[in-house]
Amino acid sequence: MTIAIVGAGLGGLALARVLHVNGIDAVVYERESSRAARGQGGMLDIHSGQRALREAGLIDGFYAIARGEGQDMRLLEPDGTLLLQEDTPDDAPLERPEVDRADLRDLLLDSLPEGMVRWGHAFTSAADGVLRFADGSSATYDLLVGADGARSRVRQLLTDARPTHIGQNIVEVGIPDVDRTHPGLAAMVGRGNYWVLGNGVSLAAQRNGDGRVRIGLSFYDTAEDWLALSGIPFDDPAAARARLIDLLPGWDPRFTALIAACDDTVVPRPITALPIGLTWPSTPDVTLIGDAAHLMPPVGEGANMALLDGALLGRALASHQGDFAAAVEEYEHEMFERTSAAARMSANIQALLTSPDAARKMLAFFQPG
Repeated sequence: MTIAIVGAGLGGLALARVLHVNGIDAVVYERESSRAARGQGGMLDIHSGQRALREAGLIDGFYAIARGEGQDMRLLEPDGTLLLQEDTPDDAPLERPEVDRADLRDLLLDSLPEGMVRWGHAFTSAADGVLRFADGSSATYDLLVGADGARSRVRQLLTDARPTHIGQNIVEVGIPDVDRTHPGLAAMVGRGNYWVLGNGVSLAAQRNGDGRVRIGLSFYDTAEDWLALSGIPFDDPAAARARLIDLLPGWDPRFTALIAACDDTVVPRPITALPIGLTWPSTPDVTLIGDAAHLMPPVGEGANMALLDGALLGRALASHQGDFAAAVEEYEHEMFERTSAAARMSANIQALLTSPDAARKMLAFFQPG
């Protein structure tokens, strides 16, 4: 019985690892040519996903690469008012540590047997138990798991649902080696997350494990074509930085200094999500995990849900050896309920971020009562 996993992201690799731990063979097909083919993004806040890493037998390895200080947080208003500063004691438990996504992916990859991940296999279609790839090759499967992210091709086999724009556009920039190049800005941002929330705009700065401060400027209540119409010249980094500063009128000069100090990597990111509560009729030979199943606003739940999806599907397959229909139905029943709750919570946080007086409302969220 052949299990094929399309996508070597966190969810697909967590599934592969739990299957391997339980003596079940699987193959992961990944479109990228190697693990180093592209950057893997910034830091992740891993909380509920730690359950998946325990299931995978990797929790100690996770603690070795996690950054407890990444739990630090500073929340400010655009005029520079500091609303909240949380500094994590050195002996604090790792309840929500930050971890570099590339490090976490490497931990999962290194836990798998050589050859379990087949690089350079871009999935194009599947029918009658046969996978087809862009290079003309094919492979057979008895169970196909779509772990192929927001623009999943496997999803089309189960539902017509597609991600839609949620009215948020992000421009991502960053400062490399910040402690050496801009020590004053490094001290201002601190060790973890730094949020400035205004009306309709937010700045989220995050200290990465490689010394880079990754900065995301979010523009809310904006149309899907806003990035193209914003006047930000993405092919001219210096002019793009100047335009981003122009889009922050009245903001404290310390915040615009962060933007001015950024390097020439300027990345536009329109934000989309799948409908909350998306389900589909269970079928015995295809299912979905991670963003392919439940793409959410980027407020810290997506990676955790993907890890849990992979681990819990793996456990269901181990509990129902050879009975894919029972395993898939058990997994999907739990996943639909769990991820719908996470998607609703993510949407509520998204509503806070887009509301007037967002900073004060987010302060009340962090410090209820």
